[in-house]
Amino acid sequence: MSTVYIVSAPSGSGKSTLVDQVRRIVPGLDFSISYTTRPPRGSERNGREYYFVQRPEFEEMARRDEFLERAEVFGHCYGTARRFLRDAESKGNDLLLDIDVQGADQVKRNLPEAVSIFILPPDRKELESRLRKRSLDAESVIQRRLEAASREIEKYGKYDYILVNDRLDESIAALQAILLAQRLKGSGVPLTAEEKETLARAEKSRLCNVRERVQPILASFGAAATPGGR
Repeated sequence: MSTVYIVSAPSGSGKSTLVDQVRRIVPGLDFSISYTTRPPRGSERNGREYYFVQRPEFEEMARRDEFLERAEVFGHCYGTARRFLRDAESKGNDLLLDIDVQGADQVKRNLPEAVSIFILPPDRKELESRLRKRSLDAESVIQRRLEAASREIEKYGKYDYILVNDRLDESIAALQAILLAQRLKGSGVPLTAEEKETLARAEKSRLCNVRERVQPILASFGAAATPGGR
């Protein structure tokens, strides 16, 4: 049985970079490329970052129940095709989903055993800086993304693990540990010292162990401190 990992984050939190890096170092891990109706940005290519489709095609896929999850964000549709999970299971691999909080809710309802990971920026100021450095969006879009981030991070309490992406190398190591820890827990064999260290590193990112660290981040966004609040 494949383990499904859900990774979510506000736009600009560095999620794509983390996911790209960890995919290179964790074996037996398939990645689901989402379908979207938005146009490509910059150097994005069809079939690499996303499958870019027109809305009628996306809606037809939805009618055929081909999506594991789907959502509309900033006027564009995004969805994860069920075929990626079937393909991963046929190969005996795990599946990594890079999806937003709406999609994560849907997947958890369908697959409650899925492991969910939420990536946070260090604070609002840093997130705004990262969004501006991308130079992809107009000022109005940047402000809209910041407002959306304030709402999204309030959902952190629904996730199993929380990563604060302030140092890239440490965040990559933490995400790698979380993915490997799930396999170690189900291995049924004695663990080496290195494997025990991996488990310990993953546990540091458990929701119950990061609540205090999260509070100042929430405060910087003016977001509610209640886990899972709306």
